[in-house]
Amino acid sequence: MGEDCAATQLIDVNRAFNVDGLDRFLKAVKLANYGLSYAVVSIIGPQSSGKSTLLNHLFGTNFREMDAFKGRSQTTKGIWIAKGVGIEPCTIILDLEGTDARERGEDDTAFEKQSALFALAISDIVLINMWCHDIGREHAANRPLLKMVFQAMMRLFSPRKTTLLFVIRDKTKTPLEHLEQVLREDIQKIWDTVYRPQAHKETLLSEFFNVEVTALASYEEKEELFKEQVAQLRQRFFHSIAPGGLAGDRRGVVPASGFSISVQQIWKVIRENKDLDLPAHKIMVATVRCEEIANEKLRCLTSDKGWLALEASVQAGSVSGFGRKLDSILDAYLSEYDMETFYFDDGVRTAKRLQLESKALHLVHPAFQAMLGHLRSKALDKFKNDLERSLESRKGFAMSVRTCAEASLLEFDTEFTDVAIQHADWNASKIREKLCHDIEAHAASVRGVKLSELKASYEKKITEALVQPVESLFDSAAQDIWASIRELYRHETENAISGYSSSLAGFELDQSTFDKMMADLKNYARGVVVRKIREEAGKVLIHMKDRFSTVFSHDKDSMPRVWTGKEDVRKITEEARAVALKLLAAMAAIRLDDQPDKIENILSSSLMDGPVIKNRTIEASRDPLASSTWEGVPPENTVITPVQCKSIWKQFKVETEYTVSQAISSQEAFKHNNSWLPPSWAIVTIAILGFNEFMMLLRNPLYLAILFILFILSRVVWYELNIAGEFQNGTLSGLLAISTRFLPSVMNILKRVAGEGNRHHQAAQSSQQSLPSTAQTPRNLEPEM
Repeated sequence: MGEDCAATQLIDVNRAFNVDGLDRFLKAVKLANYGLSYAVVSIIGPQSSGKSTLLNHLFGTNFREMDAFKGRSQTTKGIWIAKGVGIEPCTIILDLEGTDARERGEDDTAFEKQSALFALAISDIVLINMWCHDIGREHAANRPLLKMVFQAMMRLFSPRKTTLLFVIRDKTKTPLEHLEQVLREDIQKIWDTVYRPQAHKETLLSEFFNVEVTALASYEEKEELFKEQVAQLRQRFFHSIAPGGLAGDRRGVVPASGFSISVQQIWKVIRENKDLDLPAHKIMVATVRCEEIANEKLRCLTSDKGWLALEASVQAGSVSGFGRKLDSILDAYLSEYDMETFYFDDGVRTAKRLQLESKALHLVHPAFQAMLGHLRSKALDKFKNDLERSLESRKGFAMSVRTCAEASLLEFDTEFTDVAIQHADWNASKIREKLCHDIEAHAASVRGVKLSELKASYEKKITEALVQPVESLFDSAAQDIWASIRELYRHETENAISGYSSSLAGFELDQSTFDKMMADLKNYARGVVVRKIREEAGKVLIHMKDRFSTVFSHDKDSMPRVWTGKEDVRKITEEARAVALKLLAAMAAIRLDDQPDKIENILSSSLMDGPVIKNRTIEASRDPLASSTWEGVPPENTVITPVQCKSIWKQFKVETEYTVSQAISSQEAFKHNNSWLPPSWAIVTIAILGFNEFMMLLRNPLYLAILFILFILSRVVWYELNIAGEFQNGTLSGLLAISTRFLPSVMNILKRVAGEGNRHHQAAQSSQQSLPSTAQTPRNLEPEM
């Protein structure tokens, strides 16, 4: 026939199940491709009743047949399986070992019962091969066989009817109708006597079995007729699983792909002598097989090239159409699962499908999370870039953050639709929350930087606006330094606060934070002034000396003093010291709060005009400067303590005494240099002794003219050489300076005199030359007249 029945021993004589042989058989006949479109036919009957012969002729199999010339003996041992040749649908044939076998003996009926139960459990159609002459006989071989079949049926909780096809062999001349009637009566009697559970006491035979009866002629005596009748019977097995066919009841059928597992588990349960619950068994087979298929699909998905390429791409970066591509891959394997498990129990295959889907989703979830990570990073980068551009355009910070955050979150939500997959209700809420947190963190970081920059900018402005002016105020001779400092501090602080407040408006800070930042800027401004004052206080002695020098060395018109001897050095010194003391008092404490104090009075009374006390003990006890604090001045506002003021003043006086002594020395030198007339007694003596010479000069005007010229010349030399000034530095130094400059100065004077003479001579000549031309003018005009 062209097909191979692939006959294989399924269970051997020792009841061992041939698992490998069954797998090879199923692969050979490709049973897994048939789904539910297959039927299982088995045959039971007495030994040597021609079962194998009937099957070989009926289905084209090649089961081993008995050799009649060797006598009757056990031919089929165990259970054999083969495929019917030329039968549609695919029909699996089971040839069972004959009952009542002499080889097994009277006591070994366990295998007969187990094989009968096995045949009933897996078969759609059970052929019961029996001799015609045994029908109607009380102790014929068919009675134990039928009783065994019915007892086995009671151990099956089957959801379907099994077709029992009684094949009457070696039919006699008795009409089939009579034989069938007698056989059905015998079957009913046997059914009524078989023990049945309480639940099936009243159950009819027709609820468990579809009973069919056919008869065949003797194969040995009427071979041709036998073959003709077998050919007719064969036609009944075509389309046996169709409605109305021999195997029309298909409620309990196991899908072809689960056949191997089913028969193995059924035989295992039967060998363990347990009741076989076929519905539960069906669920078990479906569970095992669906799980195998699911695991196989999961393994294929794990090594799928498309999935591996998609996973690698996701690790490298964002993938466009990720959700669509992943859905396509998952759909392919889930569809394959659905196709291969289509014929299994709906509940089981659905449950296993959910498990497969869950495991597949668990496999792809890291890639999904990685994609969400890419989306989060992309959205965060967009927020950072947009925020930077927005701030560069000088938009409000809070408004920029809101606008950029909304745009980034909208992009994230939009791109998530491209990542979401249909097989899972995964959402991006956690990643979105993390994105929001990252946006808030970055915004807070940028806000902190911007606020720090803004704060530093205004602090710099305040520093520039206060440091130099405060220093210049201490350098100036202002009457009330602290009033000027307070006005400067107030004005610059208000300007800075106003600008700072306007700059902070765009940040939309809460009131407490805003107030704190305003207070911090005010405190900073105060701190700048305080630090500068303390810095200047460290140079207070220098400032005092400069102030003293300015007042002492310059008059009211700020002109340098010339100590001519007419100045009151003592008074000037007191005035200069008073100014220096006032500066010391100004630097002794911080007066930004405009609180009155007695520092200047205390210093003035203690250092300027305090009484001289002889008793040192009383002086120490009453000295207001013998303290480390000022009365009415908080310690934090104290810059120079009273004790330090006293020490500074002492040092100040020591270092300015030299300046005072220099002034006094200058007065004395000036007086000495300007006292060039001789004493009065010398003048009287000169007048008496030089009377004759004086009279001679009066009598001779030429001598007087010569003396006058010499006097004029000596005055010119005096002023030219600055003799008075030179002798102020000392007699010796004056003589040396005059001796080196005398001759050059005299020569210079003579040159100037000679030059003046030449200019007068040239002027006279030019005037003489101009007179004739003037006199000739009338003469030249007379002829014309």
